[in-house]
Amino acid sequence: MFTASIILPYYKKKLFIKKTIQSILTQTFQDFEIIIIYDDNDKSELKFIKEIKNLDKRIKLVVNKKNLGAGLSRNVGINLSLGSYICFIDADDIWKKEKLKKQIMFMKENNYDITHTSYEIVDEKKKKIGTRIAKTFKNFDELLPSCDIGLSTVIVKKFIFEKGLKFPSLKTKEDFVVWLMMLKKGHKIYSFDKKLTLWTKSKNSLSTSAIQKLKDSFFLYNRYMKFNHIKSLFYTFRLSVNYVLKNL
Repeated sequence: MFTASIILPYYKKKLFIKKTIQSILTQTFQDFEIIIIYDDNDKSELKFIKEIKNLDKRIKLVVNKKNLGAGLSRNVGINLSLGSYICFIDADDIWKKEKLKKQIMFMKENNYDITHTSYEIVDEKKKKIGTRIAKTFKNFDELLPSCDIGLSTVIVKKFIFEKGLKFPSLKTKEDFVVWLMMLKKGHKIYSFDKKLTLWTKSKNSLSTSAIQKLKDSFFLYNRYMKFNHIKSLFYTFRLSVNYVLKNL
């Protein structure tokens, strides 16, 4: 058994993942497992990922039979996890050395089930280009207009996912759905205002696709939040405006 299970989907991030893994392996808190979910139909990078797996016996590798997307791949990792805390990181992000130790201690001291932290935004060369400050969300309506939670900063007690909560099949916004569902179920998401993660803004990632974001935003509100079409369009517009304002 481990205290923490770190869930990491992999899809065409060969230039970044080694530094991501190194940032995990050099944590001051060492009681963890890493579950890499290889989610690419193209198996040309699988040998490279297997070499990374061999860096540490705590690294597990799951190879999806077909491309599932990041959200469904995280569900695979969660189902296989042995830790009492579920931690998320994307394959191009970096954790500072004290990340796990400080955040898990913060959760234990305050008896919090879900937390996220502030983080720094960096470009692909890891040059700082911005900052996001974490906020506490105590109800569903507070988070609804804008996704202000960085996935690679989130730690959740595993029991939260043992009640049927899963990531949806969306190309983007899949994490936003999960955070909203947590709040809808009455959980609170607490902030830890320490910048412990470097979040990479990648030029070619799905997260930068405006059209995909608009489509998934509408599905988020209409399909998963069960809003009617007009309300879904209103919140899609509001989410888009907030996204633009955050990136000015």
